[in-house]
Amino acid sequence: MKIEQVLAAPGLTGFFFDDQQAIKAGATEDGAAYRGRPLTAGFSQVRQRGESISIILLLSSGEIAFGDCAAVQYSGADGRDPLFLAEDFIPLVEGYLAERLTGLKIDTFRELAQTVDTLPGPDGKRLHTALRYGITQALLHAVALKERCLMWEVLAREYGLPIILEPISIFAQSGDGRYLNADKAIIKRADVLPHGLINNVQSKLGPKGEKLLAYITWLRQRVAELGDDNYHPILHVDVYGTLGLAFEQDLVKISDYLVRLEQAAEPLELRLEGPVDMGSKERQIEALAALKEKLTVRESRVQIVADEWCNTLEDVRDFVDAGAAHMIQVKTPDLGGLQNSMEAVLYAKEHGTGAYLGGSCNETDRSARVSVHVALAARPDQMLAKPGMGVDEGMMVVYNEMQRSLRILKHKRKQV
Repeated sequence: MKIEQVLAAPGLTGFFFDDQQAIKAGATEDGAAYRGRPLTAGFSQVRQRGESISIILLLSSGEIAFGDCAAVQYSGADGRDPLFLAEDFIPLVEGYLAERLTGLKIDTFRELAQTVDTLPGPDGKRLHTALRYGITQALLHAVALKERCLMWEVLAREYGLPIILEPISIFAQSGDGRYLNADKAIIKRADVLPHGLINNVQSKLGPKGEKLLAYITWLRQRVAELGDDNYHPILHVDVYGTLGLAFEQDLVKISDYLVRLEQAAEPLELRLEGPVDMGSKERQIEALAALKEKLTVRESRVQIVADEWCNTLEDVRDFVDAGAAHMIQVKTPDLGGLQNSMEAVLYAKEHGTGAYLGGSCNETDRSARVSVHVALAARPDQMLAKPGMGVDEGMMVVYNEMQRSLRILKHKRKQV
């Protein structure tokens, strides 16, 4: 089987591109929009529509393989690749990349993915992460079509992993609708919730952290009210470095505050993602490792989750090797080729660090479904419900793909 033609179609994602720098600097919310001047290169507005490109591989078998190129909500921030707009990249896909992919034999996924992930662009630089992400999704699908199996089976076979017929915990994110959408996540029995999108000190964290403390208290109470005795979700909140801003990067004050949050969450387990943003990878690793040590000394059970400045497979290895967090987010679009996400999850697990197969609300239904197969093969501690910020759509896409895949393989095992 070979690739006979490569097509590209513009698409929309499940959320928006947001200029994180402008939002942290005080851009004001106006309904679904933000008012203010964009500060990150490439942005024409603080918030603009999320765009994707569908990669369509026409195969010599007559079958068609798909994958979606998508980039994260906060593109261009914290060392990430710049804004990904469809009109800028479709000519590249159907021209330069099509010339290099047409005629390619569909063999093993790992070999094909590595070929694409290291392919230079016409400027000699590495291809945008979104392109590598979408093309490798389509290649994984093509290999699964050739082998007449699920994408999960391809990955398990090529990485020498066991097929485990158990679901992965799903993490539902609320977006700015952190109260109503937390209710939805609780009612749907999300394993982990709510993310919370705490990306501004004044409006969401509170100058002394009082708004987040009240929110954690409310979450614990709401789980008790809407759940039952058998429902004990993990509370996972992303604070986008705002604790560092509010507490002047003082790790002692931040650890004091985290203990207060832990007490408010009890008996539920609490994870805090991105407590500080130190402006560089080296300083981020140093600060998170120090904060983790302070929590250990205090016998705190709060878990620190690394996100900012942990963008590539190499970054994940560096954070893990430094013991800089209890859990690492493997942000699939940022890692480019899907093989990098596989290897990042496996590396974290091998070295005793929690693995969270994340990504972005700003992905598509297709990239989310393919990510499910990565999760089922690599077995992270949790995976993100994506795309979107409304809970319903992301949980539906991820949960349903996971349950379909599990049912198919359970049936296959009965037939052997």
